[in-house]
Amino acid sequence: MSNSKRIILTGATGVIGRRLFAALKGRGYEVVVFSRRAQQARTLVPNADSYVWWATNTVGAWASAIEGAYAVIHLAGAPIAEGILGQRWTPEVKAEIYNSRVIGTRTIVDAIAAATDRPKVLLCASGVGYYGFCDYTALDENTTPGHDFLAQVCVAWEREAARAEELGVRVARLRTGLMLDPEGGVLPQIMQPFRIHVGGPVLPGTQYYSWIHPDDLVGIYMLALEDERASGPINATAPTPQTNRDFSSILGKVMNSLSWMPIPDVVLRTVLGEMADLVVNGQRAMPKKAQALGYQFKYPKLEPALRDLIK
Repeated sequence: MSNSKRIILTGATGVIGRRLFAALKGRGYEVVVFSRRAQQARTLVPNADSYVWWATNTVGAWASAIEGAYAVIHLAGAPIAEGILGQRWTPEVKAEIYNSRVIGTRTIVDAIAAATDRPKVLLCASGVGYYGFCDYTALDENTTPGHDFLAQVCVAWEREAARAEELGVRVARLRTGLMLDPEGGVLPQIMQPFRIHVGGPVLPGTQYYSWIHPDDLVGIYMLALEDERASGPINATAPTPQTNRDFSSILGKVMNSLSWMPIPDVVLRTVLGEMADLVVNGQRAMPKKAQALGYQFKYPKLEPALRDLIK
């Protein structure tokens, strides 16, 4: 494989990153992993073509590694909801969430600028949190941003990524919803009450969850990588977002567990503080651009997606 098919991947040890790494290698790409813990990365994502130490204040070493690469796929960022049943958004946690994304992306783009033979493509992760917390209104990529903490993070994050466009790089910003993975992310935590038959909706229950199966998330990333028409914001969500009440009902059905115990939002706010907004509020994001580009969802509906994942 020539250098024109060399991919730089950050965040490769995460839930999304490991799946995307496997897909890239399966397509014959040469993958260079940027990681803050290179030794751990060798264990979690073995068989990368090389491993480069990740630090958000390093440009020179990155520019050298990026030189001649076809694309940079930037997924790295501190967990937003790690331990959602216990972690609060303290000022320190919020600073880490913000800086790991905004400063990290800024340094990546600075490294691209410092390279002589720059990549053709930059794919940067983002989130549907960009839109803020909304009601049942359908949101596409042209919807204006919100004003809460996560919306501010996403706006600043995407702004740093968009700087690469001035360097002649095609930039796609993938606004991911709730990725369903039983081994990581939020889904295992949502499943816990259903395992002991005390699951139920988080009140008011009418808030929308924009979800996506991991196979489709990887599929949209591969589309954005290989289709030259893909640029700007792209909602990486399934075409059938669900209200929290319906999501809970379907999850209970799949797990053979009743969805009968509603959780008052005041309880979550008492335990989680500001982070409770993630489950008390929501967004109804629609994948308008991905569908316009011809992406065919493998799991467009929630129940088959959950049945595939929860076995």
